[in-house]
Amino acid sequence: MRGAGWARARTLLRVSRELIEAYLEDDAHRGPEPVGGFSGSAGGAPCGDLVRISFALADGVVREPSFEAEGCAATRAAAAAVCELIDGSPALEAALIGPGAISNELGGLAPSHRHAAELAADALHRALAAAASSQTALAGASRDRVLVALSGGVDSAVAALLERERGAEVVAVTLKLWADRGTDGERSCCSPEAVVRARELAHSLGIPHLTLDLEERFRATVVEDFLVGYAAGRTPNPCVRCNGELRIDAMIELADRVGASHLVTGHYARLVDDGDGPLLARPDDDRKDQTHMLAALRPASLARLRFPLQGLEKPRVREIARDAELEVAGRPESQDLCFLAGTGKREFLRRHAGLADRPGEVVDADGAVVGTHPGHHNFTVGQRRGLGVAGGDGTPRYVLGVDPEANRIVVGRREQLSKRRVRLRGTRLLRAPGRVDRVRLRHHSRPLACRVDSVESGEELTLSLEEPAIAVAPGQTASLLHGDLVVGHGTIA
Repeated sequence: MRGAGWARARTLLRVSRELIEAYLEDDAHRGPEPVGGFSGSAGGAPCGDLVRISFALADGVVREPSFEAEGCAATRAAAAAVCELIDGSPALEAALIGPGAISNELGGLAPSHRHAAELAADALHRALAAAASSQTALAGASRDRVLVALSGGVDSAVAALLERERGAEVVAVTLKLWADRGTDGERSCCSPEAVVRARELAHSLGIPHLTLDLEERFRATVVEDFLVGYAAGRTPNPCVRCNGELRIDAMIELADRVGASHLVTGHYARLVDDGDGPLLARPDDDRKDQTHMLAALRPASLARLRFPLQGLEKPRVREIARDAELEVAGRPESQDLCFLAGTGKREFLRRHAGLADRPGEVVDADGAVVGTHPGHHNFTVGQRRGLGVAGGDGTPRYVLGVDPEANRIVVGRREQLSKRRVRLRGTRLLRAPGRVDRVRLRHHSRPLACRVDSVESGEELTLSLEEPAIAVAPGQTASLLHGDLVVGHGTIA
């Protein structure tokens, strides 16, 4: 005899079949998208199943949910079940629904039919993403609610966990910034694959999850600037631009629409009010200091941020994740720009900017030709690797300058890279110029003592350094400091 376990399994299978059949016969929600509503679709090749979920929102409550579905019986039933689950529910409750909840609504789907729940959940969350990316309010204000930027990595996961443990009502958001077949979505923090991974993590913590689709704005604001910069012989810092001009403010806007008081991130940074408002300051873990990447944030944005990891070191963050049995506890950190994950800068510039390799001259500081190179866009000031030239005495040579019009690279000795004065453009000062006493010229580089020599036309200034800086690259961000406080930023001219 097979025993009680087999009997229970047969009962579950019978219940599941009965529920699926009931939902197949239920056409109450089958139909077109409601006027002014939001829709999401999932499926297609290779399985052939396709689901569309739609709904309207009124005062943060789901109204008029509808669906269309093609494919197997389980897929059509799962779509109908989603509409039944979300009808009349607050949007943030709908954002808690994943494949498990849909499977349970159908009495427990067999593993062979699990894809039906996954497709229906994906369609639902794409519809929620359309709502999150609109100007529609998703919930009323709540003092205890926070929006957590969840990338799917360990830092943001622990930030969400710590906020939940202190008693906050947590809502998670993941940004979709880049989708490109030429990159590795599994290694990116903002790809479609990352969105699904972060959603699963949020649901495992009992946290509603939203997706904010900023791909078009990201391409126009960040990627185009990156491409134009390299074509012009500069070395842009896309992360600073993304944080300062796009992603943080977009998430703060969403925080307003979900009724959250603050945006929480997993950055290693601290906020300090010096009497004139909040400023960024270095965290306890100097090795993870991310204030340089956040230096372009406006004061109004800083006032809405929380950094739960400010007093923690990375090993402790991983320990917290392991204690909570989070599967991301050992996940390695991404070292690539999100849109370069799994591909090289050279190939990316070729595909997206048309910057194909084009032989040019390598010259010394006196203009004498000392070699050739495959294209100026492959080099940046201070670079040593890939030059293939050395001085007459065998000493290595470094890139001193890039001439994009002539497709020429200027090289010289390391000491020729030394700078005592640095000119900045596009400067934004949060405090008086006299407060600036240090500058960081690269992410994770040592701050150098300095003073502001002159301020020209409001957005341009010149710094005098107390010690020489090496490899000051045009296009990179300079964060302006007063002690440990970030009091401004600019772009190296």
